[in-house]
Amino acid sequence: MSDSHLTIVAIHGNGGGSFRFSFLMEHIPKHVNFVAVTLPGFAGVPLNHSVSSVEDLAEILHEELCGSELPEGWLSSQSWTSLEKRPFILLGTGIGGSIALQYAQKYAHYLAGLILHAPVGTRLDTRWFPRLMSLPINRKIGKMVFTSSLIRPFWRKVLFTKPLPKEEETQFFDEYRQCQLFGELFDWITPEWFNTLKPVAIPAALLWGERERVLTVDQLDDYKALLLEPIIHTEPDWDHFPMLDTPKQFVEVLTSLSLKISE
Repeated sequence: MSDSHLTIVAIHGNGGGSFRFSFLMEHIPKHVNFVAVTLPGFAGVPLNHSVSSVEDLAEILHEELCGSELPEGWLSSQSWTSLEKRPFILLGTGIGGSIALQYAQKYAHYLAGLILHAPVGTRLDTRWFPRLMSLPINRKIGKMVFTSSLIRPFWRKVLFTKPLPKEEETQFFDEYRQCQLFGELFDWITPEWFNTLKPVAIPAALLWGERERVLTVDQLDDYKALLLEPIIHTEPDWDHFPMLDTPKQFVEVLTSLSLKISE
């Protein structure tokens, strides 16, 4: 696949939406179509579906990808066309990586390749955050603490390597507050769910930041068994949100990986 036919579809993580990829748009090469998803139940997009699993989210994604119009909340660097008969690269970051893995279980034949950027799925029974969020009361408290304007200076230092513009920072945290499925994802993405995943025989890449503190780079090896000889790419200076911290570099790495796995 040449870059003139390259389409990349990006799935956001928990609490977010297409906004997280909006900083990339000015850097997208003109011959690449970059599509950023906002799934229903995230970032203020109404949850007008019956959703009770990661499988349901993957089905909704497929339905919207095959639609004739740009779905609500999505961004596209080119005019929208249905991807039903057009192979594309699927990028999943964080929990978006979980959804991407689930999508590939059933719809691998639609994909030219798969890129997982620090996905969620492995070690859920040993990592402290998923264990903490296993209690519903902690999800409510955690969401309030995370979106509180009083504690925002702390989260700013923890999450970003450089400050976001004020308006964009406000939107970032507001989207967490608006996320209807924030807590439910901790019930759906579990060790039991992860163990149901089967290896997918499509070209793939694992992308990770070596400064990642939420999902540490040593988790990378756990995903190799699910992919067909994946390309491994790590960036020494990336933390959890490189698409916000270093958007130009993120696009360069993403485009390079996409071309390699779709050759």
